[in-house]
Amino acid sequence: MANQEKPKPSARHDTAGSALPLSGRHALVTGGGRGIGVAIASTLLALGADVTIVGRDKGVLLNATGRLAARAAGRIAAESCDVTSLDSIAAALTAATQRLGDVHILVNNAGAVRSAPFEKTDLAAWNDALAVNLTGAYLCTQIVMPGMRAAGWGRIINVASTAGLKGYRYVAAYCAAKHGLVGLTRALAVELARAGITVNAVCPGYTDTEMVRDAAGKIAAKTGRSVEQARAELASANPQGRLITPEEVAHAVGWLCLPPSAGITGQALPIDGGETVA
Repeated sequence: MANQEKPKPSARHDTAGSALPLSGRHALVTGGGRGIGVAIASTLLALGADVTIVGRDKGVLLNATGRLAARAAGRIAAESCDVTSLDSIAAALTAATQRLGDVHILVNNAGAVRSAPFEKTDLAAWNDALAVNLTGAYLCTQIVMPGMRAAGWGRIINVASTAGLKGYRYVAAYCAAKHGLVGLTRALAVELARAGITVNAVCPGYTDTEMVRDAAGKIAAKTGRSVEQARAELASANPQGRLITPEEVAHAVGWLCLPPSAGITGQALPIDGGETVA
């Protein structure tokens, strides 16, 4: 008989009679104030989780928590945090666990991209790309892992990108970081396979967020095309001819966190309308 996942519930984890499968679980979402991050927070709250969103801009976080609290099934909190700083992460995690208990679900969503030809990508830009998109996930994961091991249950979801599965022009540092994040996902999945902790990545294509809107604006400024034309060019990478929505990414993250998804680990799930297989 296959081994069954046997989570060790926290004091608040009691789903008996509850239609909310993540009731009593505490999720931490980095980059949680905007775009994909806030959509993920909303989805996890709807599934019953208590959620802490973290990011650099406290004002953005508070605005997001105000909007999310009105429709939350779980509790929502926010902590300002720089994911590239171990001290900052440790302080945010201490505050988060004091409010909502140990972290059972970690969503490493914080990310940033700057475009430039490779020969114009200086060392500072290279290091920044790796720090935000890869090292931040390493730091956050390492600091929450002891609590997950103690509970015998955990979900780690890394928001990578199709840039973690293929190459794109002018974003070599970003591609390198996201490929590294997919590699980290696969390595940790094997390492934690018997600990009741799953580790997966979701890999969105171009998604309708501020990051893509900024990219379209820069393309328009450099080429003389309209922003709408630039957005259409980005959307054309998707065989469905559209941008992915943050809610689509959030739905996949929520599914990977559910108890019946215990057998899914080490996967890098493309959410791209078929881009990576076209």
